[in-house]
Formats: sequence, C-alpha cells, structure tokens
Amino acid sequence: MPTAQLVARRETQCGKTQYSADYIGQAAQTACQYVRQGDSAGSSSYPHQYKNYEGFEFEGLPGPFFEFPILSSGEVYAGGRPGPDRIVIDEDCREAGEITHTGADGNSFIGCSGTN
Repeated sequence: MPTAQLVARRETQCGKTQYSADYIGQAAQTACQYVRQGDSAGSSSYPHQYKNYEGFEFEGLPGPFFEFPILSSGEVYAGGRPGPDRIVIDEDCREAGEITHTGADGNSFIGCSGTN
C-alpha cells in the first residue's frame, strides 16, 4: 500500500495558542499513521471520526474526516487529556484544517486561523 504524502503545513492559531507549521505537520503525520493502522494514541479514542456538524468547508475535501489533538505544550499527542485543539485530516491523510473548543458553545468547535 503506498504511503500518503502529506503536503507542507501552515502555521495556525487556536484561541491564544500559536502552532508552527512543523508541529502541525508532525501531528498530521502521527494522526495519519494511526488512521492507516486502525489504531489510537494510548488508551484514547484519537484519532476518531469527526462528523463536521459545524459545517466547515475544509479545503473543499469531501471527508470522511478524523480529528486528532494538538497540544499547546508542543508535544505530539500520545494519549491522556486531549486539550481543546484538534487537527483534522481526511481518510487519505490530507490536512483539512484545525479546530478548537476554545470560544465555542458547549462541546462544539470553531475554526482556528485559516479554517472556515
């Protein structure tokens, strides 16, 4: 099976947290590996399918989508508390965008910079 090639990432800001393009790329690559293996980080359920109830356009990608935590510590998520921020990839491991619970109502999401 060919390995999906991830394109260059952009930096983003979720709430007051800035994420570098390199970090976004690392998180996307890790999420992609889990999706391809049908596995998850530690005892968590991430990455898991993201239903896009909020109606984000996600670069025009059709989905299905998977969400995976991005952490303000700069560490790539390996299980435990996910924090409020997520990267979203599609089933072909293409980056769709970044979303956050910060500033959103209830358990919904809003887009980080560059995601609408």
